[in-house]
Amino acid sequence: MSDWNIMVVDDDREMRESLVDLIGAAGWRAQTLSRASEVERQCRQDPPDVILSDVRMPGMSGLDLLASLDPETSPPIVLISAHGDIPMAVQAMQGGAYSFVEKPYEPRRLLSILSHAAEQHRMRATNQRLRARLSELSGLDRALVGQSAEMQRLRADILDLADSPAAVLLRGETGTGKELVARALHDLGPSSSGPFLALNSATLTPDHLHDGTFQAASGGTVFLDEIAACPADVQAMLLRLIEDRALPPVGGQPAKPLDVRVLSASNEDIEAAVAEGRFRQDLFYRLNTFTLTLPPLRARPEDLVLTFTHFMAASARLYEVATPDMTPEDIAALMEHDWPGNVRELRSVAERRVLQARRGAGSVAEALSAGEGGQDIPPTLREAVAAFERELIARAITSHQGRMDAVAEALGIGRRTLNEKIVKLDLDKDALL
Repeated sequence: MSDWNIMVVDDDREMRESLVDLIGAAGWRAQTLSRASEVERQCRQDPPDVILSDVRMPGMSGLDLLASLDPETSPPIVLISAHGDIPMAVQAMQGGAYSFVEKPYEPRRLLSILSHAAEQHRMRATNQRLRARLSELSGLDRALVGQSAEMQRLRADILDLADSPAAVLLRGETGTGKELVARALHDLGPSSSGPFLALNSATLTPDHLHDGTFQAASGGTVFLDEIAACPADVQAMLLRLIEDRALPPVGGQPAKPLDVRVLSASNEDIEAAVAEGRFRQDLFYRLNTFTLTLPPLRARPEDLVLTFTHFMAASARLYEVATPDMTPEDIAALMEHDWPGNVRELRSVAERRVLQARRGAGSVAEALSAGEGGQDIPPTLREAVAAFERELIARAITSHQGRMDAVAEALGIGRRTLNEKIVKLDLDKDALL
C-alpha cells in the first residue's frame, strides 16, 4: 500500500470530511484546505503528491488554482465539481489538469485516478532527482557511478592507491568494470600522461615480451586482463620483468629498463589456480601487493536506477534523442533481473532502451528481452551505418580521453577523415568527456 499524500481543497466542510474518510480508508494521508489561495503556502510546508480541488469556490476557483500552478514543479491537480459540464472539463484538461471528476463521484474511480496521478508525480520527481544527481557527477563519480557503501569504498580505495606505483590486482565477476577501474588508477596517478596498455593475458606469448609490446607502455601503465589464464612460459617471463624492472635481453643486446606500473585483473579464483599448479605463486605475490574487489551489480541494487539512467543519458547523447523517463514498471524490471553480465550488461540494455525510444516506444522489459533474442538496430542501412560509426568514434574519443591523434590511430583512419566524420555525424566531443 502506497503512502500517498493528498491535498483536498473544498469550501464545503462535509465534502472535505467525506473525501478525507475515503482517502484514509485507502491507507493514504489527507490534508485539507477550505480556500485555494492557501495552496501555494501549504505546498511549501507539506508537499502533496496530488491536489484534489473543487472547481467552484469563493475567491480563487479550481480553474484559477490550476492556472496559477507551475506544471513543471507542482503536483498534478484533479478537479471535482457538482456543476461540471463538458466545456468546463475540456477547459480543465487543456489547462493542464490531470483529470476532471463530477460529483457525486464513484469512490473506486476517484481513488484510481488519485493513485495514478500520485504515482506519476513521484516518478517524475524521481527522474528529476536522478538527472540532477547525474549532472553533478564528475571525474571518478562519473566513471564509477553508484552511491552504495561498496562503491563509495571502491572510489576511496582508488584515490588512495592512484599515487602509488605498487601493483594492484583487480578481482570481480565479468562485466563489473575491472578495466574501467584500471584506467581510473592510471588517469588519477602520476603517470597519467603516459600510455595505458591493456593486454589479454590469455593471448600473450614470449614474443610479446621481446618485440617491444611492453616497451610501448614505458612511462605509463600495463593492464593484464584475465591474468589467471596467462600461459606458463609467459608467467615466468612476467615475474622476471616485474622483479628486474627491465625487458629481457634479446640477441646479445642488454636488457632494456622498463618504467611501467603493472595492474592485473581476474574473474577467476587465482588462489585455486595456484593450488592446482596452473599459476605461479611467486608471480601471484608480485601482482597482489594491493587487491581491489569489485562488487557484482546484484549486490548493490540501490545503484541500479542511477547507473542505468547514467548509461541511458550517455546513449541518448550519442543517438541524439531525449533520455527516456523511468516508469514504475521499468524500475521493477531492473530490480527483478539478476544481471549476470553486471555493469556491461546494464549498459547494453540501456543502449537498447534508447534505440527503442528513437522509434517512440519501448520499455526496460522489452530491452531486456531484445538482448536474449537479438539486438535492436536502426531501421535503414544508412541509419545503421551512421549509428555504428557514431558509436565507434564516440567510444574511441572516450577511451583516449579526447586525444584525437590517438583516436584516429585506434580507428585506423587519418586525422582529417576523423574530423570530417565528427562534423558529419554532429558528435559533441566535449559532451563525451
